[in-house]
This record gives sequence, structure tokens and C-alpha cells, in this order.
Amino acid sequence: MKHVLPWLRLQFTPGLGRTALFRLIEHFDSAENILAAADSWPKLYGLRSGLASNIPKPDDPKIQQACETLDKIDGWLCSFWDTDYPAALRNIPDPPALLYGRGCLPAGEALAIVGARYPSVFGRQFTEELAQELAESGLIIISGLARGIDAAAHRGALTAGGQTLAVLGCGIDRVYPQENAKIFEQIIEQGAILSEYPPGTEPLPGHFPGRNRIISGMSRGTLVVEAASNSGSLITAEFALEQGREVMAVPGSIECKTCFGPNHLIKQGAHPVTEASDILELFGLYCPPGGRQETTQKPHIDLPEPAAGILARLDSTPRHSDELGGESGLTPMELSAILLHLELHGYVEKLPGGRYVCRRKALSPYAGTTEIT
Repeated sequence: MKHVLPWLRLQFTPGLGRTALFRLIEHFDSAENILAAADSWPKLYGLRSGLASNIPKPDDPKIQQACETLDKIDGWLCSFWDTDYPAALRNIPDPPALLYGRGCLPAGEALAIVGARYPSVFGRQFTEELAQELAESGLIIISGLARGIDAAAHRGALTAGGQTLAVLGCGIDRVYPQENAKIFEQIIEQGAILSEYPPGTEPLPGHFPGRNRIISGMSRGTLVVEAASNSGSLITAEFALEQGREVMAVPGSIECKTCFGPNHLIKQGAHPVTEASDILELFGLYCPPGGRQETTQKPHIDLPEPAAGILARLDSTPRHSDELGGESGLTPMELSAILLHLELHGYVEKLPGGRYVCRRKALSPYAGTTEIT
């Protein structure tokens, strides 16, 4: 922790922000030199008088706790001036001076996927399947570990065995929200957890806009799946534009509140995305022949009747089991057995209230209900 301690002392200095830290490095080259020359700080233009007197001692409880936490969770700290600092992040207007992480930072082309915390069933399914296909193609999936679209993006990448990175608005020792604890641990194994906030930092509302600039800054482009008019996902898209990155959006129904954001972005010039090949082509990555067709057609599913007939009646719109029973003529016991079979094999998903949706329909939001072939 010898390398970490000087940075922690500077970051925990009251009144010493990112801009001041960059200015100090310009003069003194290293964190150690900054601390050794604290008496010279008042001579530097723009630094508040008396700032150096607030530097915490090495044995300060907060400093010691942060060091112990990093050691316990096998965390690390990377500064802007280290060679392993993410290259894409160096080029944004306001890069973080310090990054805390767990796991291994993946290298390669990255896509940020963000969206509503309470998306539609289709939006969540689309995101998970899209992220899985993109991860299988080698893209790193970056998001913020929030519930909803963020979690679906991470899950898709993890399912593919690909790499994913979560940027937090709190310390890397905090799981927020707690419901994503399992995903949190899996990401550490298949990618990295990242934050500009030191261990112990709570997930305060003011932290998330800054977190969003890192999500977009580490990515070649940002995809917004669903987002309301006041969504933080639109802030991420704005950061992406300021950073000179691609902005993409998934079009949706004008009657859906969470589709306002993506539709608005498309009207403003964002690239519309309805399948994985849209993104792969935009990034100039290899797309296998027939790749577009494969992502917009339902895979062949060889199911006997009456299971095939039940599956044919399902799409991304939730349907109640009573409705399915009335259409099929099956008894409640027969229908329940079939739906359980379809659910166990991943063909359908059961929702609260006895409703079901199909998980193996076309990815494109323009695809209608089609027959099982």
C-alpha cells in the first residue's frame, strides 16, 4: 500500500479537488513530491491558502480504514499518471485523477449500454440478448450496475462468458443496489468494478452524474435502450457527445414513457439500433455473413404439440395463463405442466401475477408475432 497511501492522503484532504490535484502534479510530478512540498502550495496560483494544513496524517483513521479495505477486498488504485490508466478515459475533458478497482481492467473495444431502472419486459430481454451477442463478438460491455437495463447488460455479457465492466457511484466495497450482489461478484471474475470514489463512499445522488461520464468515456459509443425524459441515461448520452463518442438508441413505441429518451435521441441524430449487427458495423467490426438475418429471425425450435402452439401464442407482451388456457382448450393442469416445461428450457419467462412472455423471439423491436417453424 506504499503507492496508495500518498494518493489517499491527498484525496481525503478537505477542499482539494480533482482540478487542484492536476495542478499540483504539473508542478511536483508525483504524490510523494506534492506532500513533501506542502509548504509551497500557497505560492501556486489558484490554490486556497491554508489548504495544505488540512492534509490528513498517515495514521488518520479514514486513511487506515481505506487501506485496510483495499487490502481485504484485493482492490487497487490507478492514477491518471500511471501507464495502466485506461487510454480512452485520458482523452475526455474531465478525466478522473484516481480510479479504484477490483478485478482486471479489460482491454479492447467497449460499448456502454444504459437505460431505465424499471424498463419494459421487452427492453430488459432485448438488452440481455443483445449484450450477450455483442460480448460473443468480442465487445466489452460497460454499464453502471443499476437495476433494470444496466443489470441486463451485465448479465448478457456474463452469460456469453465475455468481459464486462461496472462503474459505480460509490466505493468499490459497496454493492448498490444490493439485489445485484451476485452480478457484482461475477463481474469481478470476468471484468472489473471501477469507481473514482474511495472505499467506504456511500451511493449519494450527486455521485452518479460523475459516474456516467466515466461510463461513456471508457466506451467507443453509448447505447440507450429505454429512458424517460429526465433519465440519467440521457446525461450519459450527453457526455458521450461531448467526448466525441458515438451515440445509439433503440427505437420504441411513442406510447411508452421509457421510450421517450431513445426516440428523442434518434430525432437528434443518434444511430438507431435494432440488432447487434447495427453496432458491429458502426464500429467497423467483422460481422459474419448472414449475421443480420440470424438476429432478426426466430431460431428453429422443435417442440411437439401442444407446447409449440402455446409458445406460438407468446411474444414480448405478457399474457395471463387463463387467457392462454382459454385459447388452447387445455385444462389448467395440462397448461401449467407445459408452461413449466417451456420455462425450464428457457423458452418462456414467468412474471408476477401468472403472466408469461417468450424469451426466444426476434431481437428486433420491429419484429411482430410469428409462428413457430
